[in-house]
Amino acid sequence: MTHSDGTRELSEAELTALHRAELGVEWLRRAHGNLVEVHHATGHAMDHLYEAEATLRDCGHTALADELRDELLPSGAVEDRWTYDLLEAFESGILADVTDYERRVREQLADGERHITERRQEREWKRRAEGPRDKQ
Repeated sequence: MTHSDGTRELSEAELTALHRAELGVEWLRRAHGNLVEVHHATGHAMDHLYEAEATLRDCGHTALADELRDELLPSGAVEDRWTYDLLEAFESGILADVTDYERRVREQLADGERHITERRQEREWKRRAEGPRDKQ
């Protein structure tokens, strides 16, 4: 059975499940954006430290410069993993898996349509705005 706008008629429980799956993907995309920010910010920090190495060496602080060069600059942000590696693992792991899952949920429940809850809310709010007004 279909809704008046051509979308599949969904039970409230199906609509809720579909909406929650979509929101899950949207929040993972936000998390992805935060990881990109961490990746860029860490890269900028490491660039500054790289420049500090040369400056320390020029000032005669060879041991501190060597520590930056040999221990801190080549080390990973989390254990031995650099931020690009964490970002790529997130993208090819949970983000890809959940995005694929959400797509399959949409295909099975709503013929692939996105944002069903929001579309219905939009229609309702427009209908309400166009309806009769109480006289005050």
